[in-house]
Amino acid sequence: MMTVNEKYEESLEFLYSFIDYSLKRNFRYSAEKFNLDRMRDLMRLLGDPQMDYKILHIAGTKGKGSVSAMCASVLAAQGYQVGLYSSPHMIEFTERIQINGQEISKADLVKIVEMLKPLTEQVPEITTFELTTALAFVYFSQSKVDYAVIEVGLGGRLDATNIVDPIISVITSISYDHVNILGHTLSEIAGEKGGIIKPNIPVVIAPQKAEARLRLEAIAQEKNAPVIQVGRDYLYAADAHTMEGQTLLVWTPDEQPLVDKFIESGGRDIWSPLRLRIPLLGFHQVENAATAYATLKTIEKFGVDLSQSAYQEGFAGVRWPGRMEILSLHPTLVIDSAHNRYSALKLRQAMDDYFPGLPIVLVFGASEDKDIEGMFQELLPRVWRVITTQSDHPRSIEADALVPLAHRFGRSAEAIVPVEDALAAAMEEAGGESIVLVTGSIFVAAAARAIYSSKTPRAKIIG
Repeated sequence: MMTVNEKYEESLEFLYSFIDYSLKRNFRYSAEKFNLDRMRDLMRLLGDPQMDYKILHIAGTKGKGSVSAMCASVLAAQGYQVGLYSSPHMIEFTERIQINGQEISKADLVKIVEMLKPLTEQVPEITTFELTTALAFVYFSQSKVDYAVIEVGLGGRLDATNIVDPIISVITSISYDHVNILGHTLSEIAGEKGGIIKPNIPVVIAPQKAEARLRLEAIAQEKNAPVIQVGRDYLYAADAHTMEGQTLLVWTPDEQPLVDKFIESGGRDIWSPLRLRIPLLGFHQVENAATAYATLKTIEKFGVDLSQSAYQEGFAGVRWPGRMEILSLHPTLVIDSAHNRYSALKLRQAMDDYFPGLPIVLVFGASEDKDIEGMFQELLPRVWRVITTQSDHPRSIEADALVPLAHRFGRSAEAIVPVEDALAAAMEEAGGESIVLVTGSIFVAAAARAIYSSKTPRAKIIG
């Protein structure tokens, strides 16, 4: 008789036996391959479980996972049952589907996959991501969640999650990524991300470059969707930070005179703006927290009850590993999932902020479809040594191919595979004087995190 673990592995094999575009090196993003008809057909066969709870739908190039996690954490702190669907996972597939921070059990995943199996024959060309999304929707329905925070997988307009009827849509920071799929301009990419904006449903827009913001505003206007802009309708500022987290201030334009008075008093005025603490590092996470806050304050206006203590507890308790995560301080080991030029820039700025002037040994691996040269342009001026590596992901670029590119930036570089050996070499080279930074993809960051955790089971993972 098969164990639960064996049934779980068999279920994953079943899911991955379908078309999985995330594993393909080249594919054409087209309405023929990517349309919502298959997903709608499958959900109809399942009784449309995604209609059984209220949904927050979140897209964007960077920050959508962090914003999703923050929103889910605050709602859960209020006492709601809250589903969170995100991708990809770092270590275990079950990470993608959570309720109040608890991953779906392997047994529950197996049961729902068994339910899906006979239906796949009725939906030709169904994909792995579509089945996984259906799995999440069913699980949330069966678990009777009050809310589900749904993170878009790729793009938005043609993403499998875009069959939902949300109470709010959110667009986080847009930058260049998946350009061969989503478009070569910020306007084109914003057009795909903005595809989740629904008629008459409010949309929260994080701070954007003008080209992206104008496109999103145009889409919202066409659909008569009220726009809430972070940085205009909700204001924010970084407050203070340590290695364990940071605080930020948030306020509305109506409160600006009070904020001015607060600043003029040197922070001694009786009134002060709301101060939130988050355990996530880097100024970009301040922006993400402000976006999550704006989202939650907006749905409050539509009857969602959220207390001040839920905001404080939810933001302070959010967990989103692999994002500017300090695994160790002695020696210093930092991992991050940066995988495009913009996120590499934000990572470099965060490293300058938290570790000014300290030398860095970079362990870098990436997928071959990424803007690796752009990432190197942002990161390499800040590092003195590069160790290239690669994860087990099928789209990983070979470590050897990265070495000449690092040399072009005037940096010493060596290819070491697997990630475990690359990390060991970097830690040895760094000694106690340099910082080891592992980045380039979530898969490389995840591998480093798993290796560190397994070698130091009692170690406190900071951040």
